[in-house]
Amino acid sequence: MVDFLAENNLCGQALLRLSEFIPAVFRLKDKSDQQKYGDIICDFSYFKGPEYYDSKLEAKPDLQDLDDEFRENNLEILSRFYLAFESVHKYIVDLIRYLDDLYEGVYIQQTLETVLLNEDGKQLLCEALYLYGVMLLVIDQKMEGEVRERMLVSYYRYSAARSSADSNLDDICKLLRSTGYSSQSGAKRPANYPESYFQRVPISSTFISMVIGRLRSDDIYNQVSAYPLPEHRSTALANQAAMLYVCLYFIPSILQTQQAKMREIVDKYFPDNWVISVYMGITVNLVEAWEPYKAAKIALNYTLDSANIREQASRYSVSMEGLRPQIQQLLKEGFLREEIVLDNVPKLLNCLRDCNVSIRWLMLHTADSAYDPNNKRLRQIKDQVINDSKYNPKILFQVLLDTAQFEFTLKEMFKKMLSEKQLKWESYRTEGSERMTELAEVFSGVKPLTRVEKNENLQAWFREISKQIESLNYEDSTAAGRKTVQLIQALVEVQEFHQLESNLQVCQFLADTRKFLHQMIRTINIKEEVLITMQIVGDLSYAWQIIDSFTSIMQESIRVNPSMVTKLRATFLKLASALDLPLLRINQANSPDLLSVSQFYSGELVTYVRKVLQIIPESMFTSLAKIIKLQIHAIMEVPTRLDKDKLKDYAQLGARYEVDPKQLLEDGIRKELVRRVAYALHKGLIFNPKAKTSELMPKLKEMAATMDGFYRSFEYIQDYVSIYGLKIWQEEVSRIINYNVEQECNSFLRTKIQDWQSVYQSTHIPIPKFPAVDESATFIGRLCREILRITDPKATCYMDQLNTWYDLKTHQEVTNNRLFSEIQDTLGTFGLNGLDRLLCFMMVKELQNFLSVFQKTILRDKAMVDVFKAMLSAVNPVKGIVANASKGYANAVAKTQKIWGPYLESIMKVGQMQILRQQIANELNYSCKFDSKHLAAALENLNKSLLADIEAHYQDPSLPYPKEDNNLLYEITASLEAAGIHNPLNKIYITTKRLPYFPIVNFLFIIAQLPKLQYSKNQGMTCRKATDPVDWSPLVLGLLTLLKQFHSRYTEQFLALIGQFIRSIMEQCTSQKIPDMPSDVVGALMFLEDYVRYTKLPRKVAEAHVPSFIFDEFRTVL
Repeated sequence: MVDFLAENNLCGQALLRLSEFIPAVFRLKDKSDQQKYGDIICDFSYFKGPEYYDSKLEAKPDLQDLDDEFRENNLEILSRFYLAFESVHKYIVDLIRYLDDLYEGVYIQQTLETVLLNEDGKQLLCEALYLYGVMLLVIDQKMEGEVRERMLVSYYRYSAARSSADSNLDDICKLLRSTGYSSQSGAKRPANYPESYFQRVPISSTFISMVIGRLRSDDIYNQVSAYPLPEHRSTALANQAAMLYVCLYFIPSILQTQQAKMREIVDKYFPDNWVISVYMGITVNLVEAWEPYKAAKIALNYTLDSANIREQASRYSVSMEGLRPQIQQLLKEGFLREEIVLDNVPKLLNCLRDCNVSIRWLMLHTADSAYDPNNKRLRQIKDQVINDSKYNPKILFQVLLDTAQFEFTLKEMFKKMLSEKQLKWESYRTEGSERMTELAEVFSGVKPLTRVEKNENLQAWFREISKQIESLNYEDSTAAGRKTVQLIQALVEVQEFHQLESNLQVCQFLADTRKFLHQMIRTINIKEEVLITMQIVGDLSYAWQIIDSFTSIMQESIRVNPSMVTKLRATFLKLASALDLPLLRINQANSPDLLSVSQFYSGELVTYVRKVLQIIPESMFTSLAKIIKLQIHAIMEVPTRLDKDKLKDYAQLGARYEVDPKQLLEDGIRKELVRRVAYALHKGLIFNPKAKTSELMPKLKEMAATMDGFYRSFEYIQDYVSIYGLKIWQEEVSRIINYNVEQECNSFLRTKIQDWQSVYQSTHIPIPKFPAVDESATFIGRLCREILRITDPKATCYMDQLNTWYDLKTHQEVTNNRLFSEIQDTLGTFGLNGLDRLLCFMMVKELQNFLSVFQKTILRDKAMVDVFKAMLSAVNPVKGIVANASKGYANAVAKTQKIWGPYLESIMKVGQMQILRQQIANELNYSCKFDSKHLAAALENLNKSLLADIEAHYQDPSLPYPKEDNNLLYEITASLEAAGIHNPLNKIYITTKRLPYFPIVNFLFIIAQLPKLQYSKNQGMTCRKATDPVDWSPLVLGLLTLLKQFHSRYTEQFLALIGQFIRSIMEQCTSQKIPDMPSDVVGALMFLEDYVRYTKLPRKVAEAHVPSFIFDEFRTVL
């Protein structure tokens, strides 16, 4: 039984936790999702013909690829859901097995009847059935039937579980198939719901009827003792009523036909209430729930009679009016003193009961979630309740606050009194005994007390009383209490009979002793039962969800009066007591899940507390917005040196004012900062691609001013709030940018990083997601694509010496390297770094596309392959000269002309991205050296020493080298890239296989482009015609990057072919006595020059293929 109990709690909480992580794609709400995934996400119709669906997939390679990607991304979360579903099924199977074992006499002395006679057994069996029902209802409420089916089918298709013999996937599918129920407002309830759902796994009808019998007749939790008043009975039995409500669905015949039983149930549990909390704040309105059941509906008629509704609502209205001033009086400073509390325990507890019962009834019966706005009868009932009870949410909330505060104060006092109970009792006893001893001495005549005659009788009597007081025993409280009362009586009598009133000092001694004896009686009566009663009465678990409707009132109260936070603390602590309910049994079962379940509910509560208290940073940021406005527009930046007479101008005293944000919570501040900065970045970086002049620079400047305003204002308030402003700023802005980069890069990944897997996303300080405005998912993608658009090699020409892009048609400057300084000012190092990372992903995608085109189109075109073969035989040996060179090369280029268009586009795109990466690296390196020169120097030295060590290791393997599990190289690379100490051209972006004809294809490609270019002394290689654009730098860098991805012998062969081309054409010119160097040769030589320059290789690499005299002549041309 214990294991089975632990199990139930696990799956219950797992369901609530998991319901927040359902991948949106399984809902298939968007048209785009339906079109993309419609063929690979199926409901249970899949099981009717799996072959049909599988053959449909096999017929389309694209679909197969999408299916594989979908599996990689979702299998982990699907497995988690399946485990939760499986545990629900296992739970009910375990319960049925336990009942069978009871029936068959496995537990020798126990039967179902004896277990139900045992108090714990009765509670556990009732809970077992109730929790199973709750789990089924929660699954249907939190996870729509269609979504469940799609997830189960996907799990079935993707996992290996279906092939194992012990898999119970079929049974789970039968239990959790769609019921047709929808939690959407206004959705129609399916026929026979939920009873048909509850009957999917048959449970012993004897067991169910015995459980319902117990729930009907017994007070299984002995709650009535905590609520002695008869009008509080329905509240006392509220938890049991919820259990009965759920369990009745297992025998719907009672709801349907058995009027006498239903009448009894309603009279006992629902005579004055019709909205109940089923489990942790899930509310149900019986009017709607029992509408389809004849007997239940008739039984409920009296409760729902408008006269009864009026009577109940008016009763609670009057109750609230009386309780509010009473509780405020009790909360006045200094009113709740120890003696008042001890003398009035029953009165105070009655007040608490009345408050909690009234709050409960009004909260539940006015909750929006309990009434379907589309149901006319429910609307009428709700309106009547609100009118007759004179319901005012602010007053109700105020009473809840005061009650929680009162409860908290009382509990704390009682806890303190309980802990000090024995010490105080013993100190009172000692005091009383000493007083009596002193009086005995007074009557001995020895003690000098004025005008007291010696009286040996009284002396002996007081001595005896002192001994009697001393002999009182704390452990035997009943006897001690009786004896104390007798001693008080004796002290009263001695004063009367011996005429001791005349002596005031003696009277005072006697009065003090009586007071101490009274205190002893009071103290001995401090019982833990009072705390237990307060705990039961103060239960707020029914409001676990409803409380959210009071959030706006709480926030408004805090905004108006910040000290309200202390009262709210008591309310949150009262709400926290709701956690006892789900944790009690897990704790009793010593389950290891205690921690995870308590963390889940505590996390939910903490999230809610954060939500309420978020008003503090929101108010602060409203003030901050005004400061930002002043900082950007009104207040000038003070220069570092300033003339004394100008100081007053810069002070601008009129424009400055102070902000006094008290008790601001750091997390709340972070959350609000993240929300505002993320929104500013989202809104500020949206570009219009059709704009005549690019909006990039103006928008970046505007964004930089906004970010600087945020930064300076944050710096301004940090001292008032006592937070590390710069630290928070850097951490949160870097998190926003890194998260957006991660989301943008997801589109290039097969295995996507979900929000719950992201190291940058947080549940407490979430980074908001905004809907996409174009093909980019985030602002960083829009920024990157806008930069790529305005520096497109088809429309611009890049001048390497000037680091500037010019428009091909107008020859106007488009942008230059200032762009990257501007991005640095706007988004900081993180932004540039993120942009760099995104460009890497784009480059990888471009290179992969290029390779697939090369393999699928170029190498499969027989005519092309024949040209390559013929060319290879013509150029062999590469060290020689090609006969009739001009014609041979021209023919080969002409025959392959059709493939160069897409080839050129891909190469130039890669080259363009490499230029951007170089510019980013330069900017990062410059700012790193400028802002943190020590870091830059340390990184450069570490990098050099590491490279030296690695080179030494390869020359002598006995020398050390970082092991595989050592992250040093990986971590240092990230730091070097962030500081711009790297060369993007040396990177390997993709893994490649050997490709036939690769050098000859690239050689033909480059000589096919040379006629489109011309050399000018001022500008280097430029495009001949704007209508046939080729940009030299992207062309060279793109080709260089492509060759870098392959084995170095391909590059050697490629360079050898260019060298042969130069030699052959020059030979032909010499033989034909043409004096000028042909432009194609100039272009080829320029390519070799630039190749050597970009790769930082020695000159001899080029001179190995071209004689040095040709280079000399080439320089005279330059």
